[in-house]
Amino acid sequence: MDYITTTLENLLGQTAFFSLSWGNYLMIAVACVFLYLAIRKEYEPLLLVPISFGMLLVNMYPPIMEEGGLLHFFYLLDEWSILPSLIFLGVGAMTDFGPLIANPKSFLLGAAAQFGIFTAYIFAILLGFNDMAAAAISIIGGADGPTSIFLAGKLGQTQYMGPIAVAAYSYMSLVPIIQPPIMKLLTTEEERKIKMEQLRPVSKLEKILFPVVVTIVVVMLLPSTAPLIGMLMLGNLFRESGVVKQLTETASNALMYIVVILLGTSVGATTSAEAFLKLDTLKIVALGLIAFAVGTAAGVLFGKLMCKLSGGKINPLIGSAGVSAVPMAARVSQKVGAEADPTNFLLMHAMGPNVAGVIGTAVAAGVFMAIFGVH
Repeated sequence: MDYITTTLENLLGQTAFFSLSWGNYLMIAVACVFLYLAIRKEYEPLLLVPISFGMLLVNMYPPIMEEGGLLHFFYLLDEWSILPSLIFLGVGAMTDFGPLIANPKSFLLGAAAQFGIFTAYIFAILLGFNDMAAAAISIIGGADGPTSIFLAGKLGQTQYMGPIAVAAYSYMSLVPIIQPPIMKLLTTEEERKIKMEQLRPVSKLEKILFPVVVTIVVVMLLPSTAPLIGMLMLGNLFRESGVVKQLTETASNALMYIVVILLGTSVGATTSAEAFLKLDTLKIVALGLIAFAVGTAAGVLFGKLMCKLSGGKINPLIGSAGVSAVPMAARVSQKVGAEADPTNFLLMHAMGPNVAGVIGTAVAAGVFMAIFGVH
């Protein structure tokens, strides 16, 4: 009888019910909410499902993230900047840079949307973060999770990587909710109804030369951007060259989805209650929202300026797509424009600033790395 009692006590003692803190239960509840948003509302499910499940696992079984634990090995790939770079390879293989090539002025809208990053950097300094931590946090404004993880790792801010990554991916998934009110506030109905001329056809030669030229120019100016820009443009060269279809297929499908699983679960696993439930986390979430909102507003306002300078030929709504949440930000520009005029088609025009934003956010990360002398 004693043997049975002891065995049952040991089994009961090994369950998580008696070892979890209130914080763990809170994070489990947050993970379930994120899973609901991902599955029911379809907010970036490819990212939010693995992140949420990683959050769930680490708060029930913390050793899974400790040295030697399964997700710890996944996380090392984040720290070493391997997974973010491979994500960029996949994004490049899936992305058509044609709209950006057809309308190079889109680069200006992509650059304007990065204003939110540098605004958040200043606010982060004022809130007490050191300069490197402020830089890692502010890159959330680009709505680019891989770049946020990449920069946090390069600047040695791994203690903030979990909140930064979760905030970045959360705002990416909430683009359809956060952006429209800002876009409507800063534009008139007449501006939202502006129809843009059809983009010119882009030749195959232009599409092949673009990734090569961008790589040479950007990496020569900011060598530290080579892992991100290099992989982004290599993936795009796979796509546009037409001679490596197997590599294009692998990079944009199988490899991309494998990397998303590893990155998502490892990022979610950094959100243990002990690491996540801190005042600094709330500051990071707030700063990320500020950065994202300011970036959206800056893109729209610069779009308004270009609209006036072009004599009303540019719809300011496409400026909001300058954040690098591809292609969701471009779809939001299309949706808000169609609400004003159902016959208005802005998607391809918005894709120009959208892909420019991907490049712009990587360049912003490179600027911070150059400032701090990080390679």
